[in-house]
Amino acid sequence: MKLDGKNLDVEKLKKIAEGEKIEIANECRLRIEKSRDFVEYMFKNKIPAYGTTTGIGELAKVILNPQEARKLSTFMVYSHASGYGEALPEDVVRATITTRLNVLCKGVSGVRIEVVDFIANMLNKGVIPVMYPASVGACGDLAPLAQAMLVPIGKGEAFYKGKRMSGIKALEAVGLKPIEYEIRDGLAVINGSQLIAGLSSLEVFESEKLVKTAEIIACLSFEALKAVTMAFDDEILRLRGFEGGIKSASNIRKLLAGSKILEKQERIQDAYSIRSTPQVLGSVKDAVSYVKKQVEIEINAGADNPLFVPKDDVKSGGRYLAGANFQGTPIALPLEMLGQGITTIGVISERRLNRLVNENLNEGLPGFLIEGAGMFTGIMIPQYTAAFLVNENRVLCTPAAIGSIPTAADQEDFVSMGTNTALKTKKIIDNCYGILAIELLAATQAVDLRMKQENKDISPAMRVVYELVREKVSFLSEDRPLYPDIEEIKKILLDDKLLSKVESIVGGLE
Repeated sequence: MKLDGKNLDVEKLKKIAEGEKIEIANECRLRIEKSRDFVEYMFKNKIPAYGTTTGIGELAKVILNPQEARKLSTFMVYSHASGYGEALPEDVVRATITTRLNVLCKGVSGVRIEVVDFIANMLNKGVIPVMYPASVGACGDLAPLAQAMLVPIGKGEAFYKGKRMSGIKALEAVGLKPIEYEIRDGLAVINGSQLIAGLSSLEVFESEKLVKTAEIIACLSFEALKAVTMAFDDEILRLRGFEGGIKSASNIRKLLAGSKILEKQERIQDAYSIRSTPQVLGSVKDAVSYVKKQVEIEINAGADNPLFVPKDDVKSGGRYLAGANFQGTPIALPLEMLGQGITTIGVISERRLNRLVNENLNEGLPGFLIEGAGMFTGIMIPQYTAAFLVNENRVLCTPAAIGSIPTAADQEDFVSMGTNTALKTKKIIDNCYGILAIELLAATQAVDLRMKQENKDISPAMRVVYELVREKVSFLSEDRPLYPDIEEIKKILLDDKLLSKVESIVGGLE
């Protein structure tokens, strides 16, 4: 995959995170080298440049002599590697570092091309730096990136072939010799909100799949509950006008097409958790679309400070620009919305689950979806687990991005806290998959009972879903431990096979 500083998207970054190799596009090299020449020009002419010939943060007032300036890059990476926590997953680290390389490919960071090539080569050879998550999200994700950027200079720790080892041993294992950071290099490789960008890219990718998965599971519940399908009519949603709702209703109609159970409609309308599904899930679609747009701006941005924008003739100078393009707020705020949207998916899923197990609400199915309730508890307690997960997600929706705590002796007196936002959004998505897995467990059981009761079949698309579940999880005729069933169903949801098999029946879902 070629990085050029302008065409990276969420789908490409997901592939890179999973191991696809990267290369620096030739068109970037001249830009990177010219920007570097401009840094050298400023250095030789003793023109002050933040984090290059001066200290950083509150220490930006301190002008360094040439010898100090050369050492600054290394000391900066040393001192900023001050994180805390558990090592981030390798796919997150690969995504994070790749977004930083893409920033450097813009050719405005003043970094040496040798540094960019080395880091790309390191990733391609499977050396994945150990990175802790602690960061305030401005000036960028300094502590995590600094910890990662110890490895190119033979320090810190890395994973190689699944084993954790010293940075120098990991480099030696792949035949690489450590490099040295020179003026500007140290700040250039750490000064951006790249952990937020890497995490959010993976979360957007997962969220797009999750919304479609939620629609599929909702439709199996609709089969079991004999939903009134008028609520999903195209004209209803078009009269409202929201694009996500129109798409969601279209998906639901495709998924339910051919259902024999839903041919005869007996009720006038259903509860909100059924008939509001396209409006609710459609709103999340629209939110994901917006977040994706913001994230893809960020992963192709000149997210650095300072910026060194050279003229064609570097000897005549260029523009040295000091500002705040490392600030994480532009993606932190959309990520807060994403977390709220995914939480909402879980909330409405749990309410459908409640209707499935409640004999007063499930249109004639046995209580807790098991014959002989009393001696058997059936699918009673999984709803407790879903309620726990919904509550945890609501707690996690407390915004982090409004929680600035001033740092650097008040020079950096507003920070984004977007890394906390990205980390909690990751947890929200995982919890939501758990909630959906429990709804699918109940819906599959309920559909078994409904088909027996009605002697009618579900739609072809729902038949595919039903059979995928039944390959791993048997019908509940008497009580058994259900946590293994929930885990198996969650694996099904995380596997692309569910979505691809359904789409092979109905065509692409929007």
